Order: sequence, then C-alpha cells, then structure tokens
Amino acid sequence: MKAYPFTTLSCLLIATVISLNVYAQKQAHGRVWSKAKANTWYAQHKWISGSDFIPSTAINQLEMWQADTFDPATIDRELGYAEGIGFNTMRVFLYSLAWKEDNAGFKKRVDEYLTIANKHHIQTMFVFFDDCWNADAKIGKQPAPKPGIHNSGWLQDPGNRLNDAGIYTDLEAYVKDVMTTFKDDKRILLWDLYNEPGNSGKGDASMALLSKTFGWAREVNPSQPVSAGLWAWNLENLNTYQAANSDVLTYHDYTDENSHLKTIQLLKTNGKPMICTEYMARPRNSRFANIMPMLKKENVGALNWGFVMGKTNTIYAWDTPIPDGSEPKEWFHDIFRKDGTPYKQDEVDLIKKLNGK
Repeated sequence: MKAYPFTTLSCLLIATVISLNVYAQKQAHGRVWSKAKANTWYAQHKWISGSDFIPSTAINQLEMWQADTFDPATIDRELGYAEGIGFNTMRVFLYSLAWKEDNAGFKKRVDEYLTIANKHHIQTMFVFFDDCWNADAKIGKQPAPKPGIHNSGWLQDPGNRLNDAGIYTDLEAYVKDVMTTFKDDKRILLWDLYNEPGNSGKGDASMALLSKTFGWAREVNPSQPVSAGLWAWNLENLNTYQAANSDVLTYHDYTDENSHLKTIQLLKTNGKPMICTEYMARPRNSRFANIMPMLKKENVGALNWGFVMGKTNTIYAWDTPIPDGSEPKEWFHDIFRKDGTPYKQDEVDLIKKLNGK
C-alpha cells in the first residue's frame, strides 16, 4: 500500500536479506515449499496478471464482508471489467472481525465471492492481516469516505485489538477455520498471510503475529502456496523471515522501471518464483506503460493496486489530499470509473494486449 523508495542502502539491505536466507531457513517451519516445487507450481499457471480488488461500494474490508453490505451484484459487474481486459487474478483482503461475528455466514460469503470470480475465470489471492491505515475497527456501519483522502476508512487487522486478552486465540481460530475450509479450493491461487507487516511504525513488533500466522498456516498445510510480501527494504528482520518462509516470493514496488528492475534482479537471487502484488502509482512514474511490460518480460506476476474508483478514494495520492473531493488531474491508482469506462483507454488497450485479449 505504501513502500519506501529504492536506494543504494536498500540494495545492501536486500543483499543482506538474501545472504541470511540460509540462516533463516533453519528458523522456518517444516513444510516450506522447495524451490523446485514452487517453480513447478508457477510454471503451471498462465502469466499472473490482475489487481488488488475491493468493490467500489465498500470503503474497507468490513464493508465488503459484513452481511448487510456484502454486494455480489457490484462484485460481479466489476469482476466482469477485469475479465474483459484479461486479468486472471485478484488480491482480496479478508477481515477477522467479520469472521468472528458470524463464522458460517462469513465463509458462505467468501464462497459466493469465489463463485463469482471463477465465473469470470479469475483466481483469488486472499490476505488475512494488515498493518496499514486505521487501527481501531468496529463492527457495524462503516464511516463515509473523507473527501479527497486516500483510503480514509481502510482498516488494520488486528490493529489495536492486538492488545486484547485472548486475541491470538481468536486469530488462530480465524486463520485455521478459513484456511481449512478452502485449503484445496482451486479457485484460490495463494494465501497472502500478512500485508505489509511492520507498517504504521510497528517495525519488528509485527514479527510475533507474522511468525504465528505462518505457523498456523503450516499446521493447516493447504495445497495452495503461502506468502507474505516484502515491501520496506529497511525492515531487515521481517524481510529475512518473510523471504525464508514464503513458498512463492511476493513483494510491493511503487518505483519507476529502472529501480523496480533492480528490485527484481536482487530478489531473483532467492530462486523462488515472484509476484509483484502491489505497483502502479502514476505520479511516481510507476505506470502500466513502463512497469507491466517489464514484469511480463521478467516472468514476474503483476497485480496493481486499485481497480474501480470508489469509496476507498485511491484515485487520490497517499499524502496529497484534495479536501474539496474534486477529481485529481492525474489519478494515483485505479483503472475504471464505476460505469466501466476506462480512466485511460491507452492503458486498458495495453493491458489487454499484454494479456492476449
């Protein structure tokens, strides 16, 4: 969701992360996929292309998954837009409080989402936890978007609840229940266990939940790979752990093509297949025109942040609000308006071409 720029120091840090993998593997859980198994799995898939997805009618993960606001009609329509440009994978954030409120209903809605996505020939990458944006989630009606502010209602998970007594027991039950239910479901491409651990100033404090979550996932032992994406090159301990314990290497990069390519070249020394699960911030020169063709050439999966403009307000930049809510001169993220009209037709034409549409 928000990544640090690539620097010379960053290169050194990544090199250190890779060099420490031998040590970290000794700390890894027993069923981390071998590189051979991971690369065989990757070779069985068409080039992975898609987006992070939340329907335009949801401000955050709770609004997407709570029973009163789950919106299959919008999901169906907007995943139709994705199918139309050849996207085959969408990355979707779950939410633990929605599960806790109604385990069975939550899983039924997850299954309904997967049914809709599968109809559009789209596999799903589900995310369990997240350290980004607002820390104090509450069940029930969600707030309205704040005009012109990027992701004004997005929620960390578990956020402040990590201080609650018994929270790890709840989170373990959540991960294991959802993952066990769908552990052999071919509609799921990959489990992304934790988005940007260490964000919001947490740093290494997120290691406890990160390591526990990998442990819970390994106990379930799903047929799909598990991962947690690298995103901030200064978080050396987290990066080392994530790289060692992920079956497939996922990462975020919002820099231009030269910097992004250096990231790929360094991470490729790990030997695992790679998927970029967040990129594309137009004002930062991370664009479809310069990044997506490079990712395909390098055989790296490509999932950009933002799909249909909506309540998340991700057409606005991370740190450049427009208080009157007027449309920015250049969108930060997102591809389509709500009616399916492309923000930029040339971008959509390129995406279709790269996807063989």
